[in-house]
Amino acid sequence: MLTKTTTRIGAATALVLTASLVLTGCSTSKNKADTQYVARDVSTLYNSGKDRLDRGQYKLAAALFDEVERQHPYSPWARRAQLMSAFSYYMNQDYAESISASQRFLSIHTGNKDAPYAYYLIALCYYEQIADVTRDQKITQQGLDALGELIRRYPETRYAADARLKVDLVNDHLAGKEMEVGRFYQRRGQWLAATLRFRSVVDKYQTTTHTPEALERLVESYLSLGIPAEAQKAAAVLGRNYPGTKWYERSYKLMQEHGVKA
Repeated sequence: MLTKTTTRIGAATALVLTASLVLTGCSTSKNKADTQYVARDVSTLYNSGKDRLDRGQYKLAAALFDEVERQHPYSPWARRAQLMSAFSYYMNQDYAESISASQRFLSIHTGNKDAPYAYYLIALCYYEQIADVTRDQKITQQGLDALGELIRRYPETRYAADARLKVDLVNDHLAGKEMEVGRFYQRRGQWLAATLRFRSVVDKYQTTTHTPEALERLVESYLSLGIPAEAQKAAAVLGRNYPGTKWYERSYKLMQEHGVKA
């Protein structure tokens, strides 16, 4: 599974200015931070949410920020509370709620200066749910799509810079899934099915760490299918781009064993 500690720290750091803004004019009630509907002024609600967030009570914080929006929808602080709610849900790993809150923020405040962060939160929520390569990769593709959307809309932001790094990791993850399936077919002697998977890695994820192995396994598969010309092409690409790897050495040996010029 992809590492998430630095991601969570980064998300928290990105929102530190927003989180540090506390309304003045009314002290925070420490013993009335429940979320039952009781009419309260915006400062009491927001400060209560901020207090709970600072104490790591993320679910309660999110509920209080939601109350700010519900009780004071036309307040300038309702907009900020929406984003703080999305952030609190994210910190509590309530990813579906965080995505929903972020999307609601974007639907109302499309051109707001905090819109890039809302897109970033959505992308992080998908990214942190990426499972190991033996599982279905639907959520991985959703993460890739969300990261791509952020990069496309706000290419010059710091969020896009981080998103580009994560895209590389996600692509490597997807390539790993293709390799896992390809090796499975290869072990079963289903060479054509294996070839399609390895070919996908070479064509779609050529910048990932899996490409050298994919090329070598293409050599194996093509030779097993009795297509030495295609094996030769794959070996040539492997030798040209990864000449010092164990994968090239293996493919070179295979080609010699089959009497094919490497």
